[in-house]
Amino acid sequence: MTFRIALVRHGQTAWSKSGQHTSTTDIDLTDEGVHQAMTVPSLLWGLGLDPTTVWTSPRLRAQRTAVLAGLHIDEVVDDLAEWAYGDYEGITSKQIHQTNPGWSIFKDGAPGGESPAQVAARADRVLAAAREKLADGDVALVCHGHFSRVLAIRWVNLAVANGGLLLMNPAAVTVLGTYHDEPCIEHANIIPFRSPQVGH
Repeated sequence: MTFRIALVRHGQTAWSKSGQHTSTTDIDLTDEGVHQAMTVPSLLWGLGLDPTTVWTSPRLRAQRTAVLAGLHIDEVVDDLAEWAYGDYEGITSKQIHQTNPGWSIFKDGAPGGESPAQVAARADRVLAAAREKLADGDVALVCHGHFSRVLAIRWVNLAVANGGLLLMNPAAVTVLGTYHDEPCIEHANIIPFRSPQVGH
């Protein structure tokens, strides 16, 4: 049996809802974020994942998501923290583009924060350590939107600049696996199905 890595983004926060860049600011989940986090077990079950190793970001929003998802946290890993946005902390992409048109976190990094190369180095360290844990079973990494996308892109040996090709909704699950023994993104940005509305 081949074990896999589940990337789990934290549930909604007030800033993720508004689109404000959130790295070091340690804010809690909204009520909706709590509900989202509680849907993660059914997603993992549906994807056939049963994590034996669970690592989280040091941020409250990630750790609370893991707990609400019924995951036992084995280790808090500093390298799983969100991309450090520096001067762009707390502001939206729309605001940034007013003064810096064409800016992309994945290509340009953040002034006063981290460069794509720095974030790639963190992601590569996490993935190398996670690969070792795959010998024991599935691994869950509970962290953040931009950093999860970097993890997925680096898993398949692409440059961080390609991170914008993937999305990662709050409390979504992305699965990193293999295809013919080569790394692949098996599932991306999985969120719960909504029940059909009666009469619609």
